[in-house]
Amino acid sequence: MSTNTTSPPAASVRRTRPQWPVPAGLLLLSLIPVIFGALRLTELTSGAAVTPQNARFFASPVPVVAHIVSVTVYSLLGAFQFVPSLRGRRGWHRIAGRILIPAGLLAALSGLWMSVFYPLPDGYADVPLRLFFGSAMLVSIVLGLDAIRRRDFVRHGAWMTRAYAIGVGAGTQALVGIPWLLLIGPTDVPTRVVLLGAGWVINVAVAEYVIRRRAGKAPRRPVSKPSPAVPR
Repeated sequence: MSTNTTSPPAASVRRTRPQWPVPAGLLLLSLIPVIFGALRLTELTSGAAVTPQNARFFASPVPVVAHIVSVTVYSLLGAFQFVPSLRGRRGWHRIAGRILIPAGLLAALSGLWMSVFYPLPDGYADVPLRLFFGSAMLVSIVLGLDAIRRRDFVRHGAWMTRAYAIGVGAGTQALVGIPWLLLIGPTDVPTRVVLLGAGWVINVAVAEYVIRRRAGKAPRRPVSKPSPAVPR
């Protein structure tokens, strides 16, 4: 008598990771520039006193209002794109993308305009940084849009992640600058430029880490080997 023993299939137990810590952290990070932007809008609409620090906004309010509104939409809505359950829904992802792409383009373009035409408090010391990262955000969105048109979802996700990291750079800049201000004291112009660039560099470095980690987890297609010829 032969005994057939069938071993049960190995149960692949996947630990369900919490989906909200990363989006929640991005929302909190975004709240810093959002709050400051809301205060700026209140200042412009309430007839506040014109000072050397805000004179450029009163002289030309349209670019700064467009920048604040677009960055607010881009940073807050963009955080939900990092929720895996939402990102997997084509309907949500497409609708959100149709809002995020114009908002991101407007945020980048208005930021570049202000960097060129607004007289900044620190002069032109930080303008090269603003132009570089603003242009990098703009190019990333354009490349992400081109990738999705070619149905290249991996490159689309990578470029949009880079663009978002640059777009929420103001939050990281505040997290870097506030401890410096509290622990060391007021900053001079070179220090402010370094802290400004550090916020963007940190975000881009984190984005590249996320992109590479995501690529490492992507399933690889098995390579089909040709079957050996059977002699007749």
